[in-house]
Amino acid sequence: MHHEFTVVDSELLHDAPILALRRDRLTMPGGGEANREIVEHFGAVAVVALDSDGRVAMVEQYRHSVRRRLLELPAGILDIHEEDELTTAKRELVEEAGLEAQEWGVLVDLVTSPGFAEEAVRVFIARGLTEVERPEAEHEEADMGFSWVPLDEARAEVMRGGIVNSIAVAGILAAGEVEAGRAAPRPTSDSFDLRPTSMPERRAAEGIVPDMKRLPAVGAGE
Repeated sequence: MHHEFTVVDSELLHDAPILALRRDRLTMPGGGEANREIVEHFGAVAVVALDSDGRVAMVEQYRHSVRRRLLELPAGILDIHEEDELTTAKRELVEEAGLEAQEWGVLVDLVTSPGFAEEAVRVFIARGLTEVERPEAEHEEADMGFSWVPLDEARAEVMRGGIVNSIAVAGILAAGEVEAGRAAPRPTSDSFDLRPTSMPERRAAEGIVPDMKRLPAVGAGE
């Protein structure tokens, strides 16, 4: 029998535009209690967009947390309450890469830092690409680079340590499995049960509408 970790108290410590921090008090095995700090998050999506030559669309974006520019996948936060993940992914692919796709599938779902954060990310694969006009960008995205990288080269760059964004690593390696015929994408209708609900539901209940000039997702190409 596994212990049932019950929340006996919860306190919101800080509430910022794209994340929040709360402290939960949980029952522990053996009868004790302990505090656990949790970073609340909207969740995010990312896209491995593959062209007919087997190249993946990559963006390069400055990430202040690590003080460097990182090669990443087009991605963004699920900050519009109850918007489905595919709709968000399609918008982010246009905004960050200037691309639309005819074929979509789910590559992988992941939790980026389960020890302390709620962020969960759904990574899609997109094919049948068409170039479209990219909207004017702001903030770090105004300095964002773009390149087409052969998938095999991207996989090698992951193993060399040149691509370190965890979402990009997961997406690229999963896409490699699909392209090698060892795996297949899941349908986009698959439920994303890991999608965080704490912050979006609280803000929706309070009538707080997110700024439509959204910031990129924390941790994603986001």
